[in-house]
Amino acid sequence: MGNRYIKQLTALAIATTLIIGSAPKPIMAQQRNAVAHPRTPYRLSFYNRHRRSYRVASALHFAHSKLHDVLLLTPFQRHGEEDTKLYQEVLAFYQNPPRIEPTMELYAPYTARATWRLFRTIDSVHLLHEMTEDIMADSDIPWSEKEQVLKEAYDYYKSTYKDIALSPAPLDVTMRRAGVMMKPYFSLTRNYYPKNNNFFYAAHWWHPAIYESMMIGGNDQEQDKMIQKMEDLFSSQVVPNPPMRMILSREGSPRYSRLSPETANVFDNLHMLHGITYDIFAYDGWTIEQKRAELNRVLDAMSYQPGDDKLVRKFTTPKPDLNPLVYDDWIKSSDGAMAQMMMEMLAEMMPMMMQHHGGMDSQMDHSEMDSDGHHSEMSPQMHQMHQQLMAQLKLKLTPGIQSGEMPGSFMDAMMEIMPNMPMSPEMMAPGKVNPMMIEVMLKGWQEKYGNLPDVEPLPMGSEPSAQTFLE
Repeated sequence: MGNRYIKQLTALAIATTLIIGSAPKPIMAQQRNAVAHPRTPYRLSFYNRHRRSYRVASALHFAHSKLHDVLLLTPFQRHGEEDTKLYQEVLAFYQNPPRIEPTMELYAPYTARATWRLFRTIDSVHLLHEMTEDIMADSDIPWSEKEQVLKEAYDYYKSTYKDIALSPAPLDVTMRRAGVMMKPYFSLTRNYYPKNNNFFYAAHWWHPAIYESMMIGGNDQEQDKMIQKMEDLFSSQVVPNPPMRMILSREGSPRYSRLSPETANVFDNLHMLHGITYDIFAYDGWTIEQKRAELNRVLDAMSYQPGDDKLVRKFTTPKPDLNPLVYDDWIKSSDGAMAQMMMEMLAEMMPMMMQHHGGMDSQMDHSEMDSDGHHSEMSPQMHQMHQQLMAQLKLKLTPGIQSGEMPGSFMDAMMEIMPNMPMSPEMMAPGKVNPMMIEVMLKGWQEKYGNLPDVEPLPMGSEPSAQTFLE
């Protein structure tokens, strides 16, 4: 295995030389502590019971892994060619998936050297996925004890990987802390690598659907039937026609999100981290060192912070009785929690942006905006800019390039619409962020959702019946 790995790295270096004309710049060494599965009574239960689904997960993680190196080692202007080429590999891998779960570095060795912290973070959450899937699949764990065992798995993750553990707070909070919307890379992968981006949206439908199928099926044979039907649906409908947005756990697995909100939120944060990372890697304006600095800043923002535990249930479930075996227009649409979150964030930042542009009274703050995010004191010109920005963001949140969409990232569109807006060094620089913008967005979330009642825990006193879902 050691010689094979060395050959892979050598082949990668040669291929890279042919692509960009020189070998990749040497990368600073980073501490390499590996992620390992703990010895638990339920270990490998998901693998043994749902082998088909386990192998699908392995294929999905191959796709997630390899795109890192593609983005880092190929010029952005080749996005159409590279998107098609990798997507063909991804489909072939899905149709004949590996028998075991690959680590991230296996298919992206250059990225593993460049940003080891990222891959260790991802692998640790993949481990949490495996543990929680094992718990839900293990029929020896009584239904009434699932919640406690899931909590123990989360506590293990949080304590074992405390230096890299992602936050259990809802994505609404961590996305505001990350502050990526005002960066020059935001939306690049979604818009310019749509084939692979949309496959990931299918993958992010699959993860909640797995949990929700087990929640509905219970411990008995109905769980097996639910999983088989879900996989058939994934293969026949979801992969050929993926959702147009990242499905959050509270949308795709409302029952599981109420049972284990900590792990559900961590999974959402990981899925968003994938998208942010791809955007950073796709951006051609920074060196690898600058990209690492920006990625580390984002990882810090999305990692566990004191007080996050109090926020784990600050969300609602739009469809609490969702049937994971129905793939309807609602789940396929680009509208949903992600779009709402992004539109809210832009509306929260708008007053500060307008102040810098010179279009409104500098004493006004975002609390004076109406329910649509419009400021009562906007001039007609500023109101028009606001509407244009909102429209462009909506287009940028839709995969691919839409009619009327301005080229480039969302920042490129913003500068086209507001050419006179001065950009603070923190806003554009890698590894930096404008703290006032973050504060404004977090204040906006607090005003909207800080007093939101915690979502109710899910009663687990009796095992569910999936009869109506299987008819």
